[in-house]
Amino acid sequence: MSLFVMQRLQFIIAAVIAYFCGCFNGAVIVSKYILRDDVRNHGSGNAGLTNFHRTFGGALTLVVILCDVLKAVVALLAAVWLSRFYQTGIGIEALQPSPEFTAIIFQYWAALFCLLGHMFPCMFHFKGGKGILSGGTIAIMIDWRIALVVWGGFLVLAILTRYVSLGSLWAGASFPFVSWYQYPDIRIIILAFLCGGLVVWQHRANIKRLLNGTENKFSLHKKKEGKT
Repeated sequence: MSLFVMQRLQFIIAAVIAYFCGCFNGAVIVSKYILRDDVRNHGSGNAGLTNFHRTFGGALTLVVILCDVLKAVVALLAAVWLSRFYQTGIGIEALQPSPEFTAIIFQYWAALFCLLGHMFPCMFHFKGGKGILSGGTIAIMIDWRIALVVWGGFLVLAILTRYVSLGSLWAGASFPFVSWYQYPDIRIIILAFLCGGLVVWQHRANIKRLLNGTENKFSLHKKKEGKT
């Protein structure tokens, strides 16, 4: 098998693993198969943590959190493992990317497909969540400095305004720019903007409600038919 084919195959495998990890949607699995009441039939219809908490609340919210965190961890760890076998074929030693940088590229690649799986899961009729918790986990795994900006802004905005969506929009919008600053590589920049763009796009209804002043504020108490 040629080096060209092997390179493409490694990226394809990383993408497939990441996508199906993303499809493991905790909110849908817990609500549909444990509570027998699909979360997508409530509130905003979104299969995410916020809508699950507002609809059902309770200790099972922790199970949803665990699912969304672990699937991102598995997706990126698998990508890092695959990156160890990646060969560029560049003959000049000085131009060979370091194993660490190759791993970062694989992580961004896996991050994109993990988010696609979470947002558009093929086994749940392509109707999933908005990718905030998984995306936040991805930021932590890639670089603590990126996570600091993404999570810091999210927490400040969410706590001060009680609009989770506003913090989420910061997370999605800031991720590509801080990634650009930390890793000024065209491949990473493109992947980071795709990841951040997906998160912002999934919050387009929230943007309209924020502008109209009709967005719901976060509460620790469950709310049967809230929007997220």
